Amino acid sequence: MTGSSAGQFIRLGETGRAPVEIRIDGESVSCLNGDTLLTAMLLHGRHLRHSEFGDGPRAGFCNMGACQDCWLSLASGERVRACTTQVQHGMDVLTREAR
Repeated sequence: MTGSSAGQFIRLGETGRAPVEIRIDGESVSCLNGDTLLTAMLLHGRHLRHSEFGDGPRAGFCNMGACQDCWLSLASGERVRACTTQVQHGMDVLTREAR
């Protein structure tokens, strides 16, 4: 998720909502209250995670919680679906499971 690459999403509207700070793989990221993790992460990067099955980067599939493509881990160990989980201030997201 680091730095120089442009995000896959570009925010065009709804910019008046309160900012929320989260961490993605240790990097502080600003998003907006009401954003899902999927939105926040794709605004700041090109993918959500790498597949544990070796078929490369994943960016979500159904965007409504029906598939298994957007599962992420929080630093607390909790697993969440990026497409249906709203950001919370201080949320600490990992794109790769700790081993």
